[in-house]
Amino acid sequence: MIKYNPKTWFRHVLKFQKSDTFWTFRKEIVMVALYATGVGYLEGEYWEDAVTFFESVNDVFSFIGFAFSLLLVFRINSAYDKWWEGRKQWGALVNNCRVFAMKVKSMIDDKNKDEKNNLFDYIAAYPSSMRFHLRDQMEIEKLPLNEDLKRKIIGKKHIPNAISSELYMEVQKLKKKGELSHEDAIILDEELRVISYSLGACERIKNTPIPYSYNLFLKKLIFIVVAMAPFAFVSNLHYWSIPVTVLVFYIFVGLEYISEEIEEPFGTDTNDLATDDLAETIFNNIQEIRK
Repeated sequence: MIKYNPKTWFRHVLKFQKSDTFWTFRKEIVMVALYATGVGYLEGEYWEDAVTFFESVNDVFSFIGFAFSLLLVFRINSAYDKWWEGRKQWGALVNNCRVFAMKVKSMIDDKNKDEKNNLFDYIAAYPSSMRFHLRDQMEIEKLPLNEDLKRKIIGKKHIPNAISSELYMEVQKLKKKGELSHEDAIILDEELRVISYSLGACERIKNTPIPYSYNLFLKKLIFIVVAMAPFAFVSNLHYWSIPVTVLVFYIFVGLEYISEEIEEPFGTDTNDLATDDLAETIFNNIQEIRK
């Protein structure tokens, strides 16, 4: 995720980068411009008398454009809802991991140093395991765990679940030893349950894309609107219909492209959530709490 100052808006207008829609679709933009140029040339040379036809196309374009705008608004809102829901779940994860660490520090005596350190280490590594899991690129060696703790989760397919299981076992071990009361164990169990729910919610967001039929229909509709644009504008704008058509293509395709990017917010794209920073923040907070 790119961090920026939203108040310097004019600077962003002039800025281009590889993830920008204009850069991503630069070849398609050239093709659309050539297509609009061809329509403009044919209209000027051969279709000068087809005024009624172009006016009819303009009317149809206006109607389709209105209906398409409603669909696009729904598409953008649904994608942003998934992005924002992902951010809320990671915000909850930050809070719950901190609270769990605070409760571990206050409830468990320092004489149980090994179990206490294991709980701190596992909960500090959980956010990192979660971000790797959501990206389908789990690498256990990158988790902030010592070798002994890593060996306990090697070979597991779902690393966040494996870490959760180890956390539960450490809590139960302390309970059986009499170092945790039944009530304290229930309190820690509740915190772990909420943390697991955050992971489940993020998995739901990741694994539930927009329905295929809707996505396919929207892309076909974008193609139809862009294909009709030169015919709708050429009789009034002539060759000025070329930049107008390119603008129509840039706006509609750009909005669809951004929607596709933000509806899967756990990767490493420009508009994805800053899960790396959030995981590091949680780790640092827990190291501070355990002192």
